[in-house]
Amino acid sequence: MRCLKTSPSILLKCHLSEFILNQVGRDILTKNKTNRLGKILSFCSDIFLIGKCLPVLLDDITMVICPGIGNHSEKHYIRTFVDYAQKDGYRCAVLNHLGALPNIELTSPRMFTYGCTWEFAAMVGYIKRAYPETQLIVVGFSLGGNIVCKFLGENRTNQERVLCCVSVCQGYSALRAQETFLQWDQFRRFYNFLMADNMKKIILSHRHSLFGGSSVKTIDTELSRLYTATSLMQIDDSIMRKFHGHSSLKEYYEKESCVHYIHNVNVPLLLVNSADDPLVHDSLLTIPRTLSAKKQNVIFALTLHGGHLGFFEGAVLFPQPLTWMDKVIVGYANAICQWKKQKPPCQSGQLSEGSCVEEKD
Repeated sequence: MRCLKTSPSILLKCHLSEFILNQVGRDILTKNKTNRLGKILSFCSDIFLIGKCLPVLLDDITMVICPGIGNHSEKHYIRTFVDYAQKDGYRCAVLNHLGALPNIELTSPRMFTYGCTWEFAAMVGYIKRAYPETQLIVVGFSLGGNIVCKFLGENRTNQERVLCCVSVCQGYSALRAQETFLQWDQFRRFYNFLMADNMKKIILSHRHSLFGGSSVKTIDTELSRLYTATSLMQIDDSIMRKFHGHSSLKEYYEKESCVHYIHNVNVPLLLVNSADDPLVHDSLLTIPRTLSAKKQNVIFALTLHGGHLGFFEGAVLFPQPLTWMDKVIVGYANAICQWKKQKPPCQSGQLSEGSCVEEKD
């Protein structure tokens, strides 16, 4: 079993401090050169071009990144990570979840859901076509971790040209997490309320696109349920599950969770969680623990502190702009690239089995 229980040098154990710093504490950034796609495509993403290239990397590596719930490339933690990855020589493509960008209108009555991989698959497909020589490093944060692991496990062809995958602070199973989200330990119920409120704002900002084709009575009913919702589960049941025609909340959570697909992922996979994550209950961590015990390609890293996508280092009032999370992802990616670069052609899959035998002789 490859379960790494480590503790980065983090002094921030207060969830309020973590929340504030996630909003305003990562402001030492450069202006990234980016191309936005999506006006005529089925997805919206930003591509950040390569910075200086280091010798540790292969010829062309692209990080394909899926942010957390309702997030996009303009969020502080995404911008910080992209800036750091660029400086290490990685091109970065960030998926903007459908409906998340405030200045981009929806063109169909549908928005992002907990585990729909359509938009991420479209972005990855575009990157592969636009950069035919590039190899991919897949990165997912929180809800994005669920999406990327589900995407890789849905079809073996999705793992082609993928060097590795990193998932940070995901919960693995929405169905198992459902009950824990109503508990008050670590203020989980309060965070549930805040996330539900944010989802309300996103949905209401696109109400004309999402409900435009419905009758007035249906719209009034849907909006009434939305206004009174105080949890993500209520919003998922009244709005989100219907985007893909799921008959019940249970079916929606079952079909959209990566727990049923992640065992099919055969590329190197790093799963990072924090023991004090207010959103991911300890009971959910049996999933990555069991997976890492069964599969040689999986590493499960559990930190004592870090919260939910926090992992700040330094003093409480003056944290370092880069987090432990940023460094670990890029460090792991560099190690995989170096390993791949030094790997004999036989082990890299570049030669046939017969050629491998001849090479050994």
